[in-house]
Amino acid sequence: MRNPLWRRIPKELKEELGKYIVIFLFMVITTGMVSGFMVAGESMKKTYDNTFDKYNVEDGHFDLSDEASDNMKDNIEDEGVKLYDMSYYELPMSKIGSDSDGNSGNVEGNAETKDDTVNSVNDAADDGGRTLRIFAPRHDVNKMCLMDGEFPVGTDEIAIDRMYAVNNDIEIGDDIKAGDKVYSVCGFVALSDYSTMFQNNNDTMFDATIFGIAVVSNEEFDDLPEKNKTWSYSWMYDDGMPDEENDEKKLADDLLETVYTQAVMNGITVESYIPRYQNQAINFAGDDIGSDTNMMKWFEYIVIVILAFIFAVTISNTLTKEASVIGTLRASGYTKGELLIHYISLPVIVTFVASVVGNVLGYSVFKDMGAQLYYGSYSLTKYVTYWNADAFVLTTVIPLIIMIVVNLLVVNSKLKLSPLRFLRHDLSRSKRKKAVKLPHWKFMTRFKTRVILQNIPGYVVMLLGIYFAQVLLMFGLMLNPMLKHYQNDILDNMVADHQYVLDSQVETANNNAETYCMKTLRTTGDIDDEIMVYGIHSDSKYFPVKLDDGDVLVSDSYADKYEIVDGDKLELKESYTDDTYELKVTGSVVYPAALAVFVTEGDFREIFDKDEDYFTGYFSNDKLTDIEDHVVSEITKDDMIKVSRQLTKSMGGMFYIVVVFSLVMFMLLVYLLTKLIVEKNTVSISMVKILGYDTKEISKLYLSSTTVMVAVVTLLDILLSYLSIKVIYRAMLIDMLSGWMPIYMAPWIFPLMFVLSFTCYLVISLLQMKRIKKIPMDEALKNVE
Repeated sequence: MRNPLWRRIPKELKEELGKYIVIFLFMVITTGMVSGFMVAGESMKKTYDNTFDKYNVEDGHFDLSDEASDNMKDNIEDEGVKLYDMSYYELPMSKIGSDSDGNSGNVEGNAETKDDTVNSVNDAADDGGRTLRIFAPRHDVNKMCLMDGEFPVGTDEIAIDRMYAVNNDIEIGDDIKAGDKVYSVCGFVALSDYSTMFQNNNDTMFDATIFGIAVVSNEEFDDLPEKNKTWSYSWMYDDGMPDEENDEKKLADDLLETVYTQAVMNGITVESYIPRYQNQAINFAGDDIGSDTNMMKWFEYIVIVILAFIFAVTISNTLTKEASVIGTLRASGYTKGELLIHYISLPVIVTFVASVVGNVLGYSVFKDMGAQLYYGSYSLTKYVTYWNADAFVLTTVIPLIIMIVVNLLVVNSKLKLSPLRFLRHDLSRSKRKKAVKLPHWKFMTRFKTRVILQNIPGYVVMLLGIYFAQVLLMFGLMLNPMLKHYQNDILDNMVADHQYVLDSQVETANNNAETYCMKTLRTTGDIDDEIMVYGIHSDSKYFPVKLDDGDVLVSDSYADKYEIVDGDKLELKESYTDDTYELKVTGSVVYPAALAVFVTEGDFREIFDKDEDYFTGYFSNDKLTDIEDHVVSEITKDDMIKVSRQLTKSMGGMFYIVVVFSLVMFMLLVYLLTKLIVEKNTVSISMVKILGYDTKEISKLYLSSTTVMVAVVTLLDILLSYLSIKVIYRAMLIDMLSGWMPIYMAPWIFPLMFVLSFTCYLVISLLQMKRIKKIPMDEALKNVE
C-alpha cells in the first residue's frame, strides 16, 4: 500500500515555497560555483601538466653575454643534454595611436600627492614603459600555441601574448611599435615556457601588463638589431627529466659547473642559469592552479552545514507545530522510521535537485567563469574540459550525506519521545524548568527579553551563519584597500627613486649617487624564499636608519612573515652552492617592498669575502645616464608595486563577487531564521491580535527583539571575523606568495560592514512584517488544548 504521507510533501513544499526557493537557489549557486571552479581548476591543471610533453617544455636554460661557439655547445652537450637556441630581443613597446614614443607614463616631479603618485605609476604601466620579449618561431622545444588569429609570416607582422594583449587593450589588426619598427598584430599566442609573465626569475611577482612575449617570423627575427639580443640556450636531458627533484637538482648542478667552465674558457659571462624546477615563468602557474580547490571545498561544506542546521531548526519547529498530528500518527501505528523518512525527505530532495542543477551549471556557466579567472592571471595554452568525478562527489554525494546526517540527528532525537508526549505538546527532553525571573522592567522590555530567551537556539545558529557571511564580506572589502595601502607604503619607503644593478663596477659623474652592495640568498627552512642582503653606507643619505658595524637589520616584511624578533639568528644559503651564512638580528627597518637584510658595506664585504672597493649598484634620486651600458636592471617606482598591481588586475573583479555573495548569504540566513522565529510564535502573535494589538505593535514586540540580537550578533561576528581573517590570511599567503604583503584593514571597513549588514536586515524585517500581518486571529483558537 502506498504511504499516504508522501502526499503531504507537495503540500508542505507549497506552504513553504518561498523558503525552499531561496534555499534551492542559494544551494544551486554555491554548488555551481564550487563545481565549476573545481572542474576548471582540474582541467587547467591537467592541461598545464600535459603541456610539458605536448609542447616539449625545456628542462632548463641559461643566458650568455655572447653567442656560444659550436665547440662550446658540443662540450656542454657531452654532459648528456641537447641544446636549443632560444635567443630573444627585448624591446620597448607602445600602441600606435595612444603613445607612440612610449614615454607618456613617466613619473616626474616631487609635487605629487601620495595617491597621485600611485595613480601615475599605474598609468605608466598602462600607457608606457612596456616591454616585449621577441622570439623566433619555435618548432622543437617550448612550442607555441596559437590562441587566436595567425602566426606571423611577413616582416611586418607580430603575434603577441594573449594576456598581454588583453591587459593593454590590443586587438588583432592593431599596429604596435616595438623598438623602432611598427608591426601589425596578426595573432595571439601562448608560449609553453611563459605561462607566467616573469621578466626576471628573481622578481617577487610577475606583471603581464608591462611585460609580455611575442613571436615574429624567422626572416624578421634575423633582421633585428643585435645590440638588443640576449643569447639564451634551452636544454633537454638525453635520458629525460628525472622523477625525483633531488636527482634533477644534482643533474642541474653538474651541468652548471660545465656551463660556467666552458663560459670562462670562451671569455663569456653566464648571465643566468635556471633549471626548470627554479623557473618561475614555468612553475608559478602550475603551483597555483588548483591550489584554491581545497578552499572551495571547505567553503561548500561550511555552507551546506549551515543550511543543514537551518533545515534542522525548520524541521524541529515543524515537529513542534505538528506535535498533535505526529502523536496521532504514532498512536495509529506509524513507526518512528516512517515519520523519520517523511520529515527528512523534503530537505534531501531539495539538496539533491539543487546539487544536480548546480553541477549542470558548474560544467557550463561557472566552469567558464573559473577558467577566465585563470586566463586572467596566466598565459595558458588552450585547455580541454575533463570530467571531474571528485567534483561530482564533493558537490552532490557529500552534501547529501551532510544533510541526511544532520537532519537525522535532530529529527530522531525528537521522535524518541512517546506518542502521548506529542499529543500533550510536551517535547522538552529535560525536566520542565521555571521561567527565568526577570527584574521589574517595563512590560515591553520584559516581553522582548522573553522572546529572546525563547529563541536562543535560533540566535546561536544565526551567530554561526552570520559569522561565516561576515568573514567573506570582510575578505572581499579588505583586499582592494589593502593593495592600495601596500602600494602607498612601498612608495613612501623606497630607498631611492632609482636603484641600479650593474654588471661591473663603473663610476658615475653624478655626485648624488651612492654605491651599495647586494646579494641574493635563500632561506633554509620549510619555506623557500629569496632574501636580498644589502650592504649600505653607514652614513647613507638614502637609507632611513643609521647603520653601525655589527648591525643586522631585517625589513619589517621579513620580520612579519617569519615572526623574527631582535636576537634571532638567521640561516641563509647560496642558491647554487652549499655555502650558508648565519646572521644575528639586531633590529628591523620599515621596508615593505621585499624580504631583505641590511648591514654596513664593510660588514657585507667581510661576510661575503669581497674587496674593499666592491659594490654592485647605485642608489640615486636622479636618472643616471652615464652608466646605461652597464645596467643589468633598474628598479623604479613602477617595478616596486608589481605585486599589488598584478593582483588588482587579475583578481579585482573577484573581490566584488565575494562581497555580493556574502551579502546574499547574510540576507538568506537572516530571512530564514527570522521567519522561523515568527512561525514559532504564531500562536502567541495570534493571541495578542485577539487582545487588540495591531501589526505595528506586534512587530515591535517580536521583530525588535530580533533586531537587537542581529545588531549584537553582527558586532560580535565582525570582531570574530577580524580575528579569523588574520589567521586565515597568514595561512594562505605564507606559502602562496614569494615575499610578503602585511594585512591591512581600512578603518572604514568595520562600520561599512555593520551598515551593509543592518541594511540587509531591515529589508528582511519588512518582509517579516507582511508575514505577521497575514497571521489570522483564529490560529490561537485552533491550538487550544
